[in-house]
This record gives sequence, C-alpha cells and structure tokens, in this order.
Amino acid sequence: MLFELIAAVVTGVALAGVAMLLRWISRGLLPKWIVPAMAGLGMLSYSIWSEYSWFDRMNIALPGLAVSWKNEQTAFWRPWSYIEPVTTRFTAVDLKSAKRNPNQPGLVMIDILLLARWQPVTPVRVVFDCQNARRADLVDGNVSIADDGSLMGAEWIKLEPDDAALKIACSAG
Repeated sequence: MLFELIAAVVTGVALAGVAMLLRWISRGLLPKWIVPAMAGLGMLSYSIWSEYSWFDRMNIALPGLAVSWKNEQTAFWRPWSYIEPVTTRFTAVDLKSAKRNPNQPGLVMIDILLLARWQPVTPVRVVFDCQNARRADLVDGNVSIADDGSLMGAEWIKLEPDDAALKIACSAG
C-alpha cells in the first residue's frame, strides 16, 4: 500500500511538471490552476488504474493458479465502480499443490488461496471428495489421515456439483 501511495504521488508530480512545461511553452497563456489540476488528475487516474489492474497483476504474479471465485464491488466513493465493479478479493486453487492417494482416487487434497487487496495471501488446505461433491477444510488439528488415505474427524461440507473450486480441484493432479 505504501508503494502505491508513493507511485500516485510520483505520478502527480510528473504530470504537474508536464503542466508547468506546457505553461512555459505557451508563455503563460495557460492558467496557473492547470498545474494542481493535472497533478490531481494524474493521482486519481493512477489510483483508478491500480484498482482495476490489481486482479490481472495478481494472476500474472502467481502462476499455476485457477481462479474459482472473485468478489466485485461498487462504492459511492468510487463512482466509476458503478460503470464497472472493481475486483477486491478472489479465491484461487493452487494446481501445483494437488495430491491424491492411490487408495482414495476420489479424494484430492489441495491448497485454496484467499487473496484480498492489501492483505497477505492466506492458504487453506482442503480435501475435495469428487464423487460425492463435498469438501473438508483441514484447518483444525482434529483431522487426521489414515493409512488407507481416508480422513478421520473431518467435517464435510456439501457442495453443488457445479462448484467452481470442486471442478478445478477434481480436474487437477
């Protein structure tokens, strides 16, 4: 967040410099208020670009992920978001972390990454039961894996068969 603030300020200073140069070239024909107006416009433009490009930049920065859900928001302090909502957080399946036990081919253990703007990435280890369309989150210490690959102590959550994370996880590994 600090780097984005610095980048916005640098953008504002750069555009103020351009406006000062234009005033000098026009020999003062342009009004003085154009300098702070250009600085403000530059900072606002950078902020809007940064908000809208965050989702794509994160996808490029984290290869091997498949997005299963994204949250798009509108807000009155961002009136441009009513034209096109801004993605502020999303959930991705880490395809590189997929593991299957040969004794339990219908189960796949995989990491789900929770990503939000200005927040650290939060991984959650999950087991999907591809045949019964359900999942178990391995966040509690109560879950253990038996020698045959089955889960003991897991709380299964029923999913819709068309759940995006379920489809992605079951096709991985």
